[in-house]
Amino acid sequence: MLFAAKSGHAAGPLGMADIFATLYFNVLRHNPEKPHWIDRDRLVVSNGHICPVLYASLARAGYFPISELKTYRQFGSRLQGHPNHLELPGVENSSGPLGQGCSEAVGMALSLKLQGSSSEVYCIASDGEHNEGQVWEAVMSAAKYKLHNLAVIIDRNNIQIDGYTEDIMPLNSLKAKYEAFNWHVIEIDGHNFREIIEACEMAKAIYEKPVAIIAHTIPGKGVDFMQWKPEWHGKAPTAAEARLAIRELRSLGGRVKRDED
Repeated sequence: MLFAAKSGHAAGPLGMADIFATLYFNVLRHNPEKPHWIDRDRLVVSNGHICPVLYASLARAGYFPISELKTYRQFGSRLQGHPNHLELPGVENSSGPLGQGCSEAVGMALSLKLQGSSSEVYCIASDGEHNEGQVWEAVMSAAKYKLHNLAVIIDRNNIQIDGYTEDIMPLNSLKAKYEAFNWHVIEIDGHNFREIIEACEMAKAIYEKPVAIIAHTIPGKGVDFMQWKPEWHGKAPTAAEARLAIRELRSLGGRVKRDED
């Protein structure tokens, strides 16, 4: 997708692929044939620049044809560089500026709680966007209203567009910060399917407060020359790099058809 568009973000989507696969095929209550089903769970993607993995997940889940993935970032495509919930089924929020998704998720969770709904709200957020003050305002609000139906999954990959998070605006201890704001915190390996599923199940069982799932991930996971390198935060591969990346990803044992790369 990124090679065809000649632009986009590589590190984050690869690092979050295991989490998105787990959510869409093991955790979320959703229906591709009825994307606006009132009792669905909501997935808010605050860090919208990782949308390649969101689009791939939605296509594989049946929301739109897989062949449409090749239109990513093309003029007139529904698959833009940040998701637009008015154009694409399955997308719950439009994104762009970082730091706003948590607020949107809080609003959804509060509304659903007041309605007595059993739906869960999951918010995907980056570690870097925790530089934004609006995130912490939302965190305080969620604790105030005891939004037990809200879980924020934080992509703790330690990079952002300008470099490493701890060099730019140190976040540690992120766990202690969320706990100080009266959240229940779970730390997991973001590439361990069992841990991801168990954390989401545990989040559903917490009734007195919202839950933060700090998922430790490897940016660029599965592609040696991308892993842990901030320069791949927002960079498309060349033809040679794309071929090598696909070869390395195939070596992991996933079932990828050549005509759908």
